[in-house]
Order: sequence, then C-alpha cells, then structure tokens
Amino acid sequence: MGVPSFICFLTLLSLSSSSLSSPPPTTITLPLSHFHHNPSLDPYQNLTHLAIQSKTRAHHLKNPQTAPATTATPLSAHSYGAYSIPLSFGTPPQTLKFIMDTGSDIVWFPCTQRYQCTNCSFGGSDPSNIPLFIPKLSTSAKILGCLNPKCGWIHHTNVTNCRDCESNLTNCTQICPPYIIPYVSGTTGGLGLAETLDFPAKKVPDFVVGCSIFSVRQPAGIAGFGRGPASLPSQLGLNKFSYCLLPRKFDETAKTTALVLESGSVSGGKTDGVSYSSFVKNPIIAGNDAFSVYYYISLRKITVGGKTVKIPYEYLSPDGGGAIVDSGSTFTYMSRSVFEPVMSEFVTQLKKYKRASEIEIDTGIGPCFDVSGGGELELPELKLHFKGGAELVPPPENYFVFAGKTGAVCLAVVTDDGFGAAASSVGPSIILGNFQMQNFYVEYDLKNERFGFRKQTCK
Repeated sequence: MGVPSFICFLTLLSLSSSSLSSPPPTTITLPLSHFHHNPSLDPYQNLTHLAIQSKTRAHHLKNPQTAPATTATPLSAHSYGAYSIPLSFGTPPQTLKFIMDTGSDIVWFPCTQRYQCTNCSFGGSDPSNIPLFIPKLSTSAKILGCLNPKCGWIHHTNVTNCRDCESNLTNCTQICPPYIIPYVSGTTGGLGLAETLDFPAKKVPDFVVGCSIFSVRQPAGIAGFGRGPASLPSQLGLNKFSYCLLPRKFDETAKTTALVLESGSVSGGKTDGVSYSSFVKNPIIAGNDAFSVYYYISLRKITVGGKTVKIPYEYLSPDGGGAIVDSGSTFTYMSRSVFEPVMSEFVTQLKKYKRASEIEIDTGIGPCFDVSGGGELELPELKLHFKGGAELVPPPENYFVFAGKTGAVCLAVVTDDGFGAAASSVGPSIILGNFQMQNFYVEYDLKNERFGFRKQTCK
C-alpha cells in the first residue's frame, strides 16, 4: 500500500482524543532484554554478522540523513546485537517491543493491519507475525496536524510545508506530511500520531509516535533515546535514565534487567561507585546539525597494557571527530586513524601469539590471535580515560571475543573497510558500542549533563 492510500485509510479511521492522566511518578522502571534476531546463525556466523552490522551502523551515524519534510521497563539483550523494551500505547493499551536506541530520536511502531515489511524474513522470522499497533482500536489516537509544532519534531525542522493552510490557519485540516526515516540497513515510513503512552503508574497523553505502514528490514519498532525533542526522554521530561546491560553470548535469553526512567529531582551528587564525565557539546559541521541527537562523551586518551596510545587530539575533539556512546551499536567503532595505533599496540603486546589473519578477513574484526596452544591466556588491559579523571576499564571479555571454535580470539572493535562503513572525515571517530558496556551500570544524567558508569554484574 502506498503512502497516499495510507493517508486516506487513516483519515477514514474514527479517532478521538480521550485519555486519563495521573500524577507523574518520580521513577519508572521497564524490563530491558536482548532483541531476538538471527537465531539460526552459529556463533562464528553471528560474529561476522554483528561485525558487518556494527560497521554499517557506524557509517550511518557518521553520515546521518534526515527525513524529507514531505518509570522502569525490562531491558532485553538479543543475538541481533540490540536491546529492547516493551512500551504500551493507546486506550486501551497495546504493548509492543521497541529497540532502545540512544543514537536516534524518534519513537515509532509497525502500524495498521496493512503494514508491509520488505526483506524482513531474515533470521527465520515471519513478517506476517510482526506485532502491530492498530489505531482504530484506540480511542486516544489522533493523526498529527500539519500546524502542530510537534510535526516539526518528526521532520527535524521548524518549518513544515502546510500548503493547504496558507489561506486558513484557523481551521486547517491538513495532516502532518508523511515521514521517511533511514536506518542502518533499511528505512521506515508513515504518519505521525499523537497517542497516549501508558505506564503502570502514569499515562502520558499526546505523545508523538510514528505510525509506520511500510519498512525495509525493520521488523520491530524503535524507541529513540537521543537528544532530539521527539525522543522518549525529551517527551517524558526525564532528568536521568540508566540501565545495566546483560552480557551476551550470541544466543537468545529470556532474562531482563531494568531500564530506569527518572523525572523527579536529580541532585548533582554521585550514585555509589559511579564515575562521571561531562557530556560534550554536540558539533555543528558545515551547517549540519544532524549530529545533535548523539551523546558525545569527553574521552581524552586510550591506554593498552598501561601504555598510552598516540592518538592525535583532533580525533578526540567533536569538531574533528569525537566520541559518542550508542546503545544501538554492538561493537565499538574506531575510525582508521584511531584504530591503527590501537591495533598496533595490541599486536606489539601480544606478539607471542600468531596472528590469525584468515579469521580477520572472514569476520571483519581484529586483530585476531591464535591462542589454541593452551596455557594461561594473557590479554593487555584496555582503559578509556575521560576528562575529569573517570576511567572505564572493561574486562577482557568485553573487548576480546572467541571466534567460534577456531581457537582464535579477536579484538571486538571495527573500523572503516569494504564491509559497508565507508571512511568519512566527519562524524564521530569513536562510537562506544553496547558490547563493551556489558555488565556495567550506565547512567545518562541529563539534568547535570554527564555520563556515568560503574562495573557491576547485571542480572
């Protein structure tokens, strides 16, 4: 079904705007879990898949495209490489799973019984079984109007083309133009809705959400947690959100941890054991503010085995690259200028092991080393140093991964190459992925503009 017919279809829906509200709680907790995907892949194939996906994701974040202007919840981890949360919309509420993504700012769900998803049968999934939101079953769903200021949130503009309203601003009935959102390996498109977001102890009326009626390789909705006005944290007025990422073993699990959303008072003090570093002001490159949704962090240096890696400061500065943290990326990305000296230092310190070059070619990550000879495995410590003295020291299993049954271990970091992440001189030089943040408590203190973390067992 094309966009024009979809518009007619939604226009004929009987939508009204009734909703109930209750005093907002200070904290909302949601279950966070692995997003199920590609269950048929063996560990070696999955490693290759996640490497390619991480590189493609990096390319997307370094070259963002904007759409043309035409409480706690469970957090789950998935072999797909992402984490998901359940959210309930509508009256009565309809619950769907959303990928939690700090690298984007729009919340959308697969919508209407006419939803079409092209190339969504990968990993054994059946597109006909994709959970859908049905607007006509909700009494609180409203199509977003063209003159509604929130229409601009979806299109990332303060000016919306409302041609039918030029002569009648008072009684304009033109709807917000359809959106198209490009992602790593696909797109989604539809119309904006104002709908009630329903938490167990709180209802949020007139929440702007995308009602997508067609997608390419996007079988699940996405909850944007970035800095834009349409993001979930922005619309809820959160002062802080935090989570602890379940460790992944490239398989599926029903376990969840908590994603905690805090809208009450947040002091400038420290949570027990948490190290903090200030967020960095987002750059505007060549007049393009597309990077404004990212969380830039103040990374100052990287050490391997106690030795400082010589990285030109320009690549650590947002104006020349900078570093961001992204829950939607699996493996950490480093631009070639950063990756080369980091890789070189690991190779130097692991010279007693033979390089497994064929594994590097097959998987797209590396360097890889043959450790099948037995004996105690000794891996150099990786440490990320932030402005203000905070140090992130992940355990070796967060930055080295066994390549299936090959007897090799590989550095779980990706860089620019022919896998789809074309080199770019703009955008972040370092993208800190979720694989490196496993078994860490991670805190986004939005009120105090700082990033916090501490090592802990997530369960």
